[in-house]
Amino acid sequence: MRKGGPPIFKIALAQSTVPDGRLFALDQQMLISVGVQLLNFVVLAVILGWLLYKPVRKYLAARTQRISGQLEDAQQKMAGAEELKAQYEAQLREIEAERARVLEAARLEAAEQSKQILAEARSEADAIRRRAEESTLQEKEKLQRETWQYIVEVSSLMTEKLVQKAMDSEAHQRLFDDAMAQLEETPWPR
Repeated sequence: MRKGGPPIFKIALAQSTVPDGRLFALDQQMLISVGVQLLNFVVLAVILGWLLYKPVRKYLAARTQRISGQLEDAQQKMAGAEELKAQYEAQLREIEAERARVLEAARLEAAEQSKQILAEARSEADAIRRRAEESTLQEKEKLQRETWQYIVEVSSLMTEKLVQKAMDSEAHQRLFDDAMAQLEETPWPR
């Protein structure tokens, strides 16, 4: 060590007399100072424990209670969310079932309307066909009548011309009456 150091170090070195070969002296003074330090530590720990134990314990209890309250609140919210989820899923199932019912009803109604439209179209087509057949039959009958009248007129004119050339008026009248009788008796196809 240096000899010219501060005086405080010289005093500390002079007071401590450590036997040679040892780091510190285990003497009565050291034991007393360790005992006093232990006593100070125990007194300080008791005083600090007495002063701080209740507030720290109270703070920890409040914190534990707050955390458990938050956990319970979170569990309640989770249960509420699960309940809402179940309600929404039930509503979705109901909506899906209603959609299926509506689609099925619409499909059945469309099929029924399709059948009704087809039936109306068939009946209208049948009515048109009947009217066409009736119209055709009437036209056929009209044509037959007109043809009959034309034949009668032509035959009477021909007969008249023939008779005028070949006969007198009495024979002419008799031939005309015979021709008319034959024409009236002749059946015409209908």
